[in-house]
Amino acid sequence: MPLLQLIILAIVQGITEFIPVSSSAHLILVPEAVPSWKDQGPLIDVAVHVGSLGAVMLYFRKETGQLFLGGIDTLRWHESPNRRLFLTIAAATVPIMLIAPIIYFTGLIDHLRSMVVIGIASIVFGVVLWISDRKPVTEPENAEFTWKAVLSIGCAQAIALIPGSSRSGMTITAARFLGYSRTEAARFSMLLSIPTILAFGLLAGLQLAADGAQANIRDASIAIGLSFVAAFATIHLFMKMTRHISFTPFVVYRLILGLALIGIALL
Repeated sequence: MPLLQLIILAIVQGITEFIPVSSSAHLILVPEAVPSWKDQGPLIDVAVHVGSLGAVMLYFRKETGQLFLGGIDTLRWHESPNRRLFLTIAAATVPIMLIAPIIYFTGLIDHLRSMVVIGIASIVFGVVLWISDRKPVTEPENAEFTWKAVLSIGCAQAIALIPGSSRSGMTITAARFLGYSRTEAARFSMLLSIPTILAFGLLAGLQLAADGAQANIRDASIAIGLSFVAAFATIHLFMKMTRHISFTPFVVYRLILGLALIGIALL
């Protein structure tokens, strides 16, 4: 793989994974931008996701530690705030874990990876994000997410299996509709990404092993490192932005991107 393509893929993944613009859509589109570039394949997809996973776990290291301890408390049937956080994230992850295998093993995912689908999803769910962001904040800062809210956000995350809809965008949208602040919505969305990315990486890794794919250690290492740096910087900036501005700039970007993709597909 050309070094420039590898660098761009890693940086694009790192930037787009945690902001509401759809990382999967951009990873699909990068090789389309240059005719001589081939699809990066599952190994690099896994590598860039590993990098972004490391970034979110380091940035939210306190919460990551709480999740780990909460998992232990759950196994011990010991009630604690850590256990509550662990069960909250676990419950919100259930919908996507139920639906993803169906879409993957039926081959439906291949039919969704088109410019038209990505463009329409980018526009439609971008508008929905804008509507949700107009909702007033009704939940206090650092408020616990109710079980109803957790399941609602989890179902929204499952919809994000449609390329272009954006996992972070859908979860943030749901949280904003439920009255949570931009900062709390973004924080929960990022914590929810941890088990989701872990599951994706495990599935892709098993598939690579089953296919007997040869690993390019150099390319994978570069992808992990660059994705990590880009993701960590993006998370830091995005969390600061949520306290000062709305999500409108991301909505405008999604509308422009969606219209451009549809236009290119129809030409």
